[in-house]
Amino acid sequence: MGVAASTLWASLFGSRQLKLCILGLDNAGKTTLCYQMSMGQAVATAPTVGSNTELFTYRNLQLLLYDVGGQAALRAGWAAYLQGADGIIFVLDSTDRERLGTAREELWRVVGEQAQRAVPLLLFANKQDVRACMGAAEISAAMRLTELRHADWHIQACSALTGDGVTQGLDWLAARLGAKA
Repeated sequence: MGVAASTLWASLFGSRQLKLCILGLDNAGKTTLCYQMSMGQAVATAPTVGSNTELFTYRNLQLLLYDVGGQAALRAGWAAYLQGADGIIFVLDSTDRERLGTAREELWRVVGEQAQRAVPLLLFANKQDVRACMGAAEISAAMRLTELRHADWHIQACSALTGDGVTQGLDWLAARLGAKA
């Protein structure tokens, strides 16, 4: 009886926990963005070694965020975190022109895995508050996002420090995840 009641409750009120992986190169702002999404504010952070997790509710969706370190040595382990993921958030440093090619290679490796093709992909073009940053359109072209024909993706300009653009990106993702929940 208890299992039936909890299943009914989950189906009516959307309390199923959805797993999201936040990926990107080191220093892209993944952890700051993670705290901005879960707590509504920027928090002083240190480079992530391994992963951080945050659980929060957004638009009646219970989201479990896996913020995974982006150093070169840690990227090979991303595949383990992606197993069973309901969505992917890929964070790009809009000021890091030198490593945009590396970010593109890592993104394409992630979405190229067959298991990840069916999950929504939100790309946050972070650090839009920094002078001379690349805009979302420039990043989209450099990342060759229009070639991701098999993926449901969206790029959103944002600032993890100020929170600008974060809600818009989460709204897009919540619409996709809400249809799956």
